[in-house]
Amino acid sequence: MRKKKGATHLRRAMLKYLVTALSVCFVLTGCGGSGGSSGENGANDTKGTDSTNQQTDTAKKNTDTGKGSGEKVTLELWGWGGKFQTDYTKIVISEFEKEHPNIKVKYIIDQGGTDKLTTLIAGGTPPDVAVLDRFMVGQWAAKGSLESLQPFVDAGDEVRADDYYPGVWAEANYKDQLYAMPFTTDNRALYYNKTLMKEAGLDPEKPPVTIAELDAMAEKMFKKTSNGSGYEQVGFIPWANQTYLYTQSWNFGGEWTNGEELTPNHPQIVKALEWMVSYAKKYDMSKINKFNDVMGKTGINSFWTGKVGFVVDGNWVLNDLTSNAKVKPTFEWGVAPMPSAEGYPQTTWAGGHSWVMPKGAKHPQEAWELLKFIGGYKGTLLWAKRADAGNDITTMPKVNEEIKITENPKLKVFVDLMPVAHYRPVTPVGQKLWDETFRVQDLALNGKGEPKKLLDEVKKNVDNELKKLESK
Repeated sequence: MRKKKGATHLRRAMLKYLVTALSVCFVLTGCGGSGGSSGENGANDTKGTDSTNQQTDTAKKNTDTGKGSGEKVTLELWGWGGKFQTDYTKIVISEFEKEHPNIKVKYIIDQGGTDKLTTLIAGGTPPDVAVLDRFMVGQWAAKGSLESLQPFVDAGDEVRADDYYPGVWAEANYKDQLYAMPFTTDNRALYYNKTLMKEAGLDPEKPPVTIAELDAMAEKMFKKTSNGSGYEQVGFIPWANQTYLYTQSWNFGGEWTNGEELTPNHPQIVKALEWMVSYAKKYDMSKINKFNDVMGKTGINSFWTGKVGFVVDGNWVLNDLTSNAKVKPTFEWGVAPMPSAEGYPQTTWAGGHSWVMPKGAKHPQEAWELLKFIGGYKGTLLWAKRADAGNDITTMPKVNEEIKITENPKLKVFVDLMPVAHYRPVTPVGQKLWDETFRVQDLALNGKGEPKKLLDEVKKNVDNELKKLESK
């Protein structure tokens, strides 16, 4: 969700499905590593006002039946392949077809990612429903690549914002219009090694709550190799796993927007990057890179090696305990909310995917019936109840309560954070901003620029990109 991709990211409990998919666009989510592009050209420039008006009329005509026109219709759904396709079709799509005997769903495997989907939209042959990284919804909506779902909601259909977590719902909307039905979600927390804490003379039942506490505890855990050329054990690396600039910015109280203005050079975001750089200087970037290289060869998340005191990562990492035979931790560990800067609340951020109606969908009313089923309570619950759901968090609090996922104390930490989860800015330049943050993060960590100047540069670049889009 993932190094260099906008989505949250191959991540989460979906990992076992997504690795078999031929192509997929990721963000959280964007997830993990350093930034990159997943196809910013993923949208047309048409605004779709006429189409929206037509949809409003169609939605009003069909409000009474709630089942579309009643004619036999075949919808095309564009989604991930492999085991996901098999399971999702069997568990969710089949139930939809039973409830809607006039609608048949033809599953099309994503074989080209957002670039291919863009081509289909431009050519007037899009699928009726498609999977899309949720943080890209605003960008695609702004450029006219998606049909607005708002007319269907306004016509009286049973879709409510309150049924979803705030951040998840906000990310599916653009300029007060619903453009996507939330599908998957995730978030991030602190994994901590209790055994290393004990060895460092720390209370293993009291993980750090503030950044200052994290710094002090982590310092006691760094151990150099016998020849001093690297580390055999580290306390914390603030750019490893899910600890990149977006993550740390919110831990420092940073704000990426002020109304409709993007503010990547917000003072607290600058402080977050300065703090990250302080680790690169104090512990020597070259030595940390050597350590990371060694960790990368283990084939498992660095936390499970027992050589890292604290790691920020997602709820999907919990699945390693059952899905990766190499993961057999011989140490005590726990999960807690991420530490935050003094005076700021502990928080998290969420990524995930969504289901959308591409511009020009041939059967909008029937597509809406499918969207509100698979993205609504019934579809979400069906998918959440599958045998190998693992440590998934759904987008709907009611579903999470029904399947009792908080009975797992470690997963409960993540679930409890969902109501306050941040989300990446909903903007026409979401991918550009994502890529820019990783570009300047890499420069700053390697001593090739001062955080304030680099983030001022990001501000200039994304503002210029917005002006270009507005002038079209």
